[in-house]
Amino acid sequence: MIKFLKLFNFSFLIFISFFSDSKTITIYPSADPYTEIQEALILANPGDIVHISEGFYKLEDSLSIDIDNLTLQGDGINKTILSFKNQMSGAQGLSVISDGVTLQDFAVEDAKGDAIKVKGVHGISFIRVRTEWTNGPDELNGAYGLYPVESKNVLIDSCVAIGASDAGIYVGQSENIIVKNSRAEFNVAGIEIENSYYADVFNNHAENNTGGILVFDLPDIPQQGGHHVRVFRNKSINNNTDNFAPEGNIVGEVPRGTGIIIQANSHVEIFENDIGGNDTVNIAIVTYGYETEDENYYPHPRAIQIHNNRFTKSGNNPDLETGELAKILYELSDKNMPDIFWDGILPMKQIIFGQPDNEKLILGDNGSATFLTINPIKYMLPIFNPVERDYDNYRGTITPLPEVKFSD
Repeated sequence: MIKFLKLFNFSFLIFISFFSDSKTITIYPSADPYTEIQEALILANPGDIVHISEGFYKLEDSLSIDIDNLTLQGDGINKTILSFKNQMSGAQGLSVISDGVTLQDFAVEDAKGDAIKVKGVHGISFIRVRTEWTNGPDELNGAYGLYPVESKNVLIDSCVAIGASDAGIYVGQSENIIVKNSRAEFNVAGIEIENSYYADVFNNHAENNTGGILVFDLPDIPQQGGHHVRVFRNKSINNNTDNFAPEGNIVGEVPRGTGIIIQANSHVEIFENDIGGNDTVNIAIVTYGYETEDENYYPHPRAIQIHNNRFTKSGNNPDLETGELAKILYELSDKNMPDIFWDGILPMKQIIFGQPDNEKLILGDNGSATFLTINPIKYMLPIFNPVERDYDNYRGTITPLPEVKFSD
């Protein structure tokens, strides 16, 4: 009788949807939570709210949303918990492929693969969502916590991401992105913006990751030439967790103790952040250093502006085991690691004739921050010291990038 009443109540909620513009479907803990949640997500109409009430939901299969303008809502990131610890099927905990979806006030724990993957959508909002692998840093953890890709108008607000073996909060090949008021801890990369256009990353806290905040552009990907990324008013501190990415992963090259890395992106503005306590380096600006057959890919960072940040000491215990960045920097700096490092690598034409003014690295006021770059010509001629530390040579006029605004 109880099972019949539950089925009747659920069917009644679906029935009344035909006579109203929108409805709220409420799910309670039960013996078969997967079926109830997934049926609600399938049978809902655009504009509906699927409300998962407070409880611990053990799910063995991946959930999915393909209804536009749907809201999936819980009672709080520590109250409504979707646990995939015993997941048997599916590559993600939750996947979304529809437009205008809002995810809020719940947690996804211990997904077999990525926690929440969103692909190819126009409009996605993560609000007060937590993703976590509860066993701590482990290469067997899923790669990504919040994982929107190939999307437009992405909002991540007041979220928490813990334990991802790649990036806790990752936005890739997307456009018009806001990541704010969120916390990333014990991931390989705390927050990563990759091959994306127009992103604002602000008021976030990245701590205890391998690398705090990454702005990357990679080859052999349909959308390239990442540009116009602002990283401001964040805390990227004490990111000293050993790199636990699976072998072969690009973030497996990130040294433990990195505050911010900018790789091969253009028009990036880093300002008003608190960066410090990172064992290797506070900010690194680097060229993509691997061979690629992608003829359209440009591997060098351009038009990077760094100003009005607050630094505390970094480089006290550099990671000399992971990748090449820390090893090279440690040797060239004579063990005196800088706050800001630029590898100085440019196309040969620019090495000879100079870099265009609109592509140069610009340093504004960053307090007592130290700086180091490598002169590539002197580096090729070992009779010279290739290290340049003159901060003032890179001072210039800051041209603020525009605020990100969502499009119709």
